[in-house]
Amino acid sequence: MPPTLSTVNPSQGPTTGGTTVTLTGSGLTGATAVRFGSTPAASYTVNSSTQITAVSPAGAAGAVAVTVTSPTGTSNAVTFTYVAAAVPVITGVAPTSGPTSGGTSVTITGTGFTGATAVNFGATPAASFTVISAGQITAVTPPGSPGGAAVTVTTPGGTSSASANAYFFYAAPPVLNAASPAQGPTAGGTLVTLTGSSLLNAGAVLFGSTNATSFTVVSSTQITVTAPPGTGSSPITVITPGGTSNPVGFAYVAPPTLAGLAPNSGPTSAGTVVTLTGANLATATTVAFGTVPVAFTVVSDTQVTAVAPAGAAGPVTVTVTTTGGTSAGLTYTRVATPGI
Repeated sequence: MPPTLSTVNPSQGPTTGGTTVTLTGSGLTGATAVRFGSTPAASYTVNSSTQITAVSPAGAAGAVAVTVTSPTGTSNAVTFTYVAAAVPVITGVAPTSGPTSGGTSVTITGTGFTGATAVNFGATPAASFTVISAGQITAVTPPGSPGGAAVTVTTPGGTSSASANAYFFYAAPPVLNAASPAQGPTAGGTLVTLTGSSLLNAGAVLFGSTNATSFTVVSSTQITVTAPPGTGSSPITVITPGGTSNPVGFAYVAPPTLAGLAPNSGPTSAGTVVTLTGANLATATTVAFGTVPVAFTVVSDTQVTAVAPAGAAGPVTVTVTTTGGTSAGLTYTRVATPGI
């Protein structure tokens, strides 16, 4: 009694062949041939008396009869349809940029991706890829050189053509050379100029682990950024599609405080040397008696000496301004010289 066939699954495949199909039926033991139309299967395996797996040969678009032959005869036919595979088309790549080191997970959208056998970035195969559907592939970028790389998908229907929507741009890693100024108050607000290279398309500027909320990419070699509040040493880094830059130093300076003046009074004439004591005085930029800046010497982080200016008799407020801000004032009193 000849074999019988009941189903073929899947029931269609590309004209290029290579589809693995499962044939079910009965009396399949000892099969000597599996044919798609008049063409022998590329290969086949008899799994049991009720199942054969076969690989379709190449064929013309359209339906063909699949049959199994054994020593007892040839089976009835089941239908397999050859479908002309469409050339894949890419309509989008996201994200469109990433580091030259590779490793970016990219979603490719378009049509005709079923059966994709290759995804390339320029001439380099993707590190890996997964066909999600006929309209979507996820791929991991290989390493590449700075610049644009055409993304292509190859299927049994052919290879997609390059288009404006099918490019991935490799970005060189950002490099920082300097931050100016390299310190500022703990309250933040210092406008810092960063210089370096490959700074375009920066997505974040960090002071330590804190994101700066305000920055401007001036050029590929310069960024201006407003320092957020912080304390201590907070190295600055820049993040771009090319990766994270090397750090450059930035230090937060605590605001100055004054604890005492010695002496705390003097004549209305100039020249009295006053010793100011306190904390966080090392970066002093100004000592003022009222609104009048005076000559001064930073002795240590806790001591500054200043020369009192001439002024009217009475109290005047003494302040110290440093990189960390301006201190609260202490009172210095000018005493008029008694008349004769």
